[in-house]
Amino acid sequence: MTDIPSDNVYAYALSKTLTKVSSPLTVGLYSECHNRINMVLKNIEVYMNHEAKIREEKYTKEPKPRSITPSISDMLSLILRLLFYRPVWTEQNQKMKNIRYMFVRFSAWHFAGSDLLWAGLVMQLSKALQNSFGKLQLGLFRIAQHDAEKDAGKKKIEDIPKNWRSKKLGYIPIWALILTGFIGSLVILVSIIMFGFPDLKEHLEGEKVEESSGYGALEGFAIAVLGVPAVGALRFILLLLKNLIFNQDLKIRQGLDNKKVSQQLGLMHEVRKEMRLLCCFIYFMEIFERRRIKVVLEITNLDRCTPKKIVGVLDAINILLSDEESPFISVLAVDPEVLVRQVQQAKYCLSKRNSAFEFLDRIITLPFTVPQLSNASKSIIFENIVRGQSEIPEDIPLQETGVSTLGGPRTLFSVEEECSIIYSETEEEQAIPLIAKKGNFAELNLEEVDKLTESAFSCITSRDKNKLQTYISGDTMSMRRVINSIRVTILIMETRKLEPPPPEKIAAWVVLVDRWPCRLSWILQCVEDDQQSDEIDRSFCAADNTKTLWEVFSYNSLELCIVGYAVENFLERDGDPELFEIFLRKDFNFTVGELEMFKLCTVNLNYSIKNELARVRGSRRLKRAGRNAFLSLSSRTVMNMKMEDICQEMSKLSFPEKYLEMVRENFIDGRTILFSDPKDLRQVLQMTLGEWMTFKIHFLGVIPPSRPTQAKTLPNDTNPGVVICPSGHRQ
Repeated sequence: MTDIPSDNVYAYALSKTLTKVSSPLTVGLYSECHNRINMVLKNIEVYMNHEAKIREEKYTKEPKPRSITPSISDMLSLILRLLFYRPVWTEQNQKMKNIRYMFVRFSAWHFAGSDLLWAGLVMQLSKALQNSFGKLQLGLFRIAQHDAEKDAGKKKIEDIPKNWRSKKLGYIPIWALILTGFIGSLVILVSIIMFGFPDLKEHLEGEKVEESSGYGALEGFAIAVLGVPAVGALRFILLLLKNLIFNQDLKIRQGLDNKKVSQQLGLMHEVRKEMRLLCCFIYFMEIFERRRIKVVLEITNLDRCTPKKIVGVLDAINILLSDEESPFISVLAVDPEVLVRQVQQAKYCLSKRNSAFEFLDRIITLPFTVPQLSNASKSIIFENIVRGQSEIPEDIPLQETGVSTLGGPRTLFSVEEECSIIYSETEEEQAIPLIAKKGNFAELNLEEVDKLTESAFSCITSRDKNKLQTYISGDTMSMRRVINSIRVTILIMETRKLEPPPPEKIAAWVVLVDRWPCRLSWILQCVEDDQQSDEIDRSFCAADNTKTLWEVFSYNSLELCIVGYAVENFLERDGDPELFEIFLRKDFNFTVGELEMFKLCTVNLNYSIKNELARVRGSRRLKRAGRNAFLSLSSRTVMNMKMEDICQEMSKLSFPEKYLEMVRENFIDGRTILFSDPKDLRQVLQMTLGEWMTFKIHFLGVIPPSRPTQAKTLPNDTNPGVVICPSGHRQ
């Protein structure tokens, strides 16, 4: 089982669950990788369709379900039942074992331009049903079957053996009336054609009525009798044509275009009526096909939309698709972190008491988070992307207890249209020299480049050489960035005629840049500042090429923790901080010298992050200058001070003894001074304004009143009172 990609396993488990639970159901399919979401959705379709096929093969009772692709006789039978019969809900047909799944993919990003995104969801659903069952059938149902008032209530289960009941006018079936009228009209018409009208001669008060007058009266009567069914049939045909041409989709589109209608409840009412009609049509087709029908609505890319539209779609799922008898299974496939952040930003959509998590909990009935890929799975996917193949092998059998393997249908995972790298260059391509000015550069050795690139890739795909599989992301887009960046990095090294480091180091450096861009940018900036300081005054932190990057980061981590509020958006891009420490401290001990070499060849790092860190660090240097002018203590010194150290410093500043007692009574140490709110600290010490300014300048430095007065903590929902440093250590 370790060789089976986890996406296949979890898709199989989720599909088996969806075949057992009843609708309506809303599944939250959570993953930060959209490609993995697509893989899981495609596998769910394969497994659920296979489950439905197995059920029908095992079903031996009569009558058997009708074919999904109807024959001519089934089509005629369906039209007759739409016109002259109504379905009957019985205990038997409500317990049908056979089932059919319809999968409808709704990409919210395609409808993001609409003000009412949820209306696009209903339009997509209506279009899918028309394509599956037929536009004519849905139009006939709308005219001849659907009654908005009668169908608004719940199903009434009856204890009778029949599944169909004739429509009646009084006590006479409508089909009998129409058949009688048709036969009678046909008899009269044939009689007139064969025998003509008799010559009637009557005498009224001695006067003879003309022959033409009697003939015209009887002819008019016959035309009137024959015209009644003709007019009814013509009216029915006109209504059918109207529904085929001007369907409900067009009506919803017109409502969306009309701002006055969109701002009122009229459009929501029309959409809700359309949803009820679609549900009733599905119920009708269940009785006709002799199988249950479930519609799996796959909602993707919702996390790319604006907060207001996201909340609108979630409300539509909760209102339109969650009726007690609804046949819909909604799968909300999103990145949960992005979705929660977007919902949290939706103004006036959440009450003050409700959080985004509580809002989602009221809608999602089955949360399903796709776990992170195992190292073996990431290695397989990475290797397939390198070879330009699909991201996951197609045939992966899964054993089921008591049932044969699922090797029947091939498991179709997503196959990307673009291949990352294909090692199939022609001899002409390999012989093309690198174009340079004045011909100073020698011909680029592509054979050596390919060999080194293959070795770097094998360091990631091989499970025996190292642990790089642990550090690469499970997101396939991240894998593609790593693959492309490794090749470009090696090409630059070869072009600059640099002595390439071991392939493992190259691959590890590219992974480091991709997974932790903010922390690496901080290290780059610290090294650069130390080098500049050394040029100015030969500082203690002179550039030491043997110093490891982890030593640089550890020495400057407190400063990053303090200014974390200013670079919080960049820090959110980084991966696991504990893995970062293990990466640099244990597995890959990159040095400052290696950093200088790789810096010239690094192309996958966004230097705008480093520029922002330089700006933040420069502003702190100005504060540090203010500290030096007022002989203030540094943040590192204050951080390490204990309670008695604080008292000694206050004694040097000639503070009264009562303030020293306040420090001891409230257990105030350096960390308390540094991370607490200055207003609270002053209130506890009960100092005068002059005494407080002396205390603050000495321990906290000169802080402009317009700037934040303390380091803000990074978000931490579980422990709101704990400061999380960027390195991952709790302070």
